[in-house]
Amino acid sequence: MSSETFFGEGEARRPLVIRRSALARQTRLSIDPRTGDVRLTLPTRGSERKARMWAEAHRAWIEAQIAKLPKPRRIAPGGTIPFRGEEVLVDWSPDHSRVVQLEGNRLKVGGPMEAVPRRVIAWLRREALKQLETETRAIAAEAGVTVSRVAIGDPKARWGSCSANGDIRYSWRLILAPPFVLTSTVAHEVAHRLHMDHSPAFRAAEKRLYGADPRPARDWLKQHGAGLYWLG
Repeated sequence: MSSETFFGEGEARRPLVIRRSALARQTRLSIDPRTGDVRLTLPTRGSERKARMWAEAHRAWIEAQIAKLPKPRRIAPGGTIPFRGEEVLVDWSPDHSRVVQLEGNRLKVGGPMEAVPRRVIAWLRREALKQLETETRAIAAEAGVTVSRVAIGDPKARWGSCSANGDIRYSWRLILAPPFVLTSTVAHEVAHRLHMDHSPAFRAAEKRLYGADPRPARDWLKQHGAGLYWLG
């Protein structure tokens, strides 16, 4: 992996990340919408020098794709953050309690100003785990299945995962999305406790547990999901 070539400018400046893959049949360029990584994948025996020249020849396309990436959203006093699909004001004051509290559409944060991003992220993660745990247990009971453990993380490839032993893990960033998106994701993962595949039987169980067509939720994540990774 190398990062000697850069694309974009300022905050949008991104290194060219080179990866070799035994599965690659030809050189391929991609821009990860969740991280902004510019990836150049080439076959195991491919020439890195030629691959770099090929990427350079596609600089205009790469720069255009970088320009389309979601804009980073800093967490700062006076700014807003998404929470359950709504914009919430970060209301910081040294006089506020150090216990982060949501009052209407205001998130009251105390303590040192430089600790605001860390405190807000910690609060969001706690809220995500609480909501996901509650909904997972409720939907699992409805499905008549057991769930061993509910946990959260910050994966870059998927919104949720279900293991064969009943552990379910989610992206904490689901708490930023509208509630129907979070609930649909929970129904999807719990349905895997019935069918560890994506067969028609699984899709029927997913729809039954969600109580509606889950496609609008999937479409929302396809359209807006990448932007959730640019908070903080």
